[in-house]
Amino acid sequence: MPFIRRSPDGNISALLPSPTADAQEELPADHPDVLAFVGYTPENTFNSLDAEFIRVLEDVIDALIVKGILRVTDLPHDAQRKLSARKGLRRRLHDALDLLGDKDVL
Repeated sequence: MPFIRRSPDGNISALLPSPTADAQEELPADHPDVLAFVGYTPENTFNSLDAEFIRVLEDVIDALIVKGILRVTDLPHDAQRKLSARKGLRRRLHDALDLLGDKDVL
């Protein structure tokens, strides 16, 4: 657990590994004040970043397949299955959310 130094307004101004004269308060690493100080937000967790990165990898794989550099069958069987499942789910979600279809609406 880090020791914290607070500014006059009460916000954390430093995290320290051991106590000092002006940093006697100790907080758990997952305390909201500590997380805010280090810039943690729910949007930048590994899970959300991983989800975004997986989409990038999917797009890269698609581009390589379209260019003829890679064939789906070049991928391990488990990768083929997972890629197919993701593509199928994305297609179903897209179709379910495509309320207007291809028709122009005025």
